[in-house]
Amino acid sequence: MNQPNINSTAGCALPPPNEMILKWAEVRPNEVYLKQIIDRQFVEFTFAEVADQALRLVSALRSLGLKPGDKVALVSKNCAEWFICDLAMMLGDYVSVPIFPTAGTDTIEYCITHSESKALIGGKLDDPTATQKVIDGLADIISISLPYDSAPQCQYQYKQLIASAAPSEERPQHYDDKLMSLVYTSGTSGLPKGAMLTYGAFSWSAQQLIDHIGIQEGDRLFSYLPLAHITERVYIFGSSIMGGVQTAFPESLDTFIEDVKMYRPTLFISVPRLWTLFQQRIQDKLPQKRLNILLKIPFVNTLIKKKLAEGLGLDQARVLGCGSAPVSPALLKWYHSVGLNITEAWGMTESFAYSTLNYPFNAEKIGSVGKAGPGIKLKIADDDEIMVKGKGLFSGYYKNDIATQESFDSEGWLHTGDIGAIDAEGYLTIQGRKKDTFKTAKGKFVAPVPIEKKLFEYSRVEMMCLIGLGLPAPILLVVPHNFPNFDKERYARTTSKVIAKMNQELESHEQIKGVLMIQDPWSIENGVLTPTLKIKRHVLEQKYHDIGHNWPKGKLVLWEGDLASK
Repeated sequence: MNQPNINSTAGCALPPPNEMILKWAEVRPNEVYLKQIIDRQFVEFTFAEVADQALRLVSALRSLGLKPGDKVALVSKNCAEWFICDLAMMLGDYVSVPIFPTAGTDTIEYCITHSESKALIGGKLDDPTATQKVIDGLADIISISLPYDSAPQCQYQYKQLIASAAPSEERPQHYDDKLMSLVYTSGTSGLPKGAMLTYGAFSWSAQQLIDHIGIQEGDRLFSYLPLAHITERVYIFGSSIMGGVQTAFPESLDTFIEDVKMYRPTLFISVPRLWTLFQQRIQDKLPQKRLNILLKIPFVNTLIKKKLAEGLGLDQARVLGCGSAPVSPALLKWYHSVGLNITEAWGMTESFAYSTLNYPFNAEKIGSVGKAGPGIKLKIADDDEIMVKGKGLFSGYYKNDIATQESFDSEGWLHTGDIGAIDAEGYLTIQGRKKDTFKTAKGKFVAPVPIEKKLFEYSRVEMMCLIGLGLPAPILLVVPHNFPNFDKERYARTTSKVIAKMNQELESHEQIKGVLMIQDPWSIENGVLTPTLKIKRHVLEQKYHDIGHNWPKGKLVLWEGDLASK
């Protein structure tokens, strides 16, 4: 890989992204950096074009009255212009405030007002209604729309702004502790908190990943998980700009698999929910019993694995990743059985999503989240909380000193809020969130995540959640997989067998009293999932508390649809 020898003069131990884009534009000007799929074709941006557009946007923002240090919000799905805007904010000495493209009006307005953002860039959105409402309601905000039909109506158009502006000649000097971005945590409870991310910690985290995984000639990244989330920002944007790696963006959710096939990335990250959907897509076409038989035939085994990888567009992927929410070990073992080795990683916004990873992939350690990444220290506190230390930690929560102080101990270790254990070889296993552990009406504590992970091994469901706060016994909420010719009675019988098997392995106070089959799938829109597809357990506990409290004696399985019709 043709990488320049860079000696930063900006007071950062490592060159920040704004320096890197200028270096790549200088040494690799005509190489394609970004590829955006539009109307089933790749629209390409070279390193030189990306640098040019970013510098023009800096001048345009200056002409609109924005000053160094001002906050600029960005609400958009992933696209080439997202990267360009992020780089422009660094080149112009602005502080970026990325907001999830699925966020509702209240969340968008809160993030903008709390961060004191002076401008909002609205881009590619599935539904621009919430963003439009905020733009229309905030008279003082400067609004700019990216060149997509689904973008909100704004005062200024991105293409017109950069066409009429000259490239900026300003070159701001950043330093390691300088604020780069405010990333609002999606959180499973309470208002979002603005994590303050610095230039030094960002560049360090991205560079550690690059050094650990390695960048190879011809590597290709695919960016589709929300860039407002720290994982995508560090692992994809960070790796791409620090390592000079080509990156593509999908056209839409409807064309997602075809988009991946068009591009065939070599490095690919997903979340448990999508890995589960990919698995179900395969199993619907090729039932597990038949797949097991085919995998036992030597020549056919290789052919089947190749076909499955090609069908997902991952036949050239050398590193596959999974993070952002708990994943069932059974799912990762299944992918391993079909030749796709998925590296599970663990981190949080406050640690730049970089803490542990199972890389190089170790099949014997599926179920753990791997070992501490290079430069990261881990320890388990007396109450089993996982503590993290490293150069890639956030510098606190914006305008929230109390929460900042609570995040660190006196020695600078970060409280993660996760409970876990480290084995003799240094592999970390997470048992759940401290806050997820609930106490039943009998006064006994139950940790739901290990139970849910085990249940995923025994059953085929879309999603599940164990609740029990203040209930006589735990209740399992299940979103069933939508099989062809779905037979409710047969599904209930299978469920009863699975629960009986599970309950034999559990302590008496942990045993599942009932299973409620949920009628409508959980989603971001109905408020059950966070933008990163984590389940808001507290929302489900509130919604189904009364049903759990009044569970009929002797009845194991109930259907929510049947209850609604009574």
